[in-house]
Amino acid sequence: MKCPVCNETLMMTDKQGVEIDYCPNCRGVWLDRGELEKILERSGTHYSDKKNYDKDYKRYGYDQYNSSSQHHPHKKKKSFLDDFFDFG
Repeated sequence: MKCPVCNETLMMTDKQGVEIDYCPNCRGVWLDRGELEKILERSGTHYSDKKNYDKDYKRYGYDQYNSSSQHHPHKKKKSFLDDFFDFG
């Protein structure tokens, strides 16, 4: 299958039981029917366990953005989904 954006051949990977098509050129992610629901379900299951929430809170440093003296408006917060969509 070809990328709808840049016409590069899409690659396929399995992330936590969900097959995801991605473009190695523009890094676009393309989901088939039902795959977004699977991702959301896994995310909800992951964060319903307080241990996972606390671990990710520490791992991704959410609290560093709450202080006005350390405000970084252009720095993106990371989350569970960053690991899910990491193809590099």
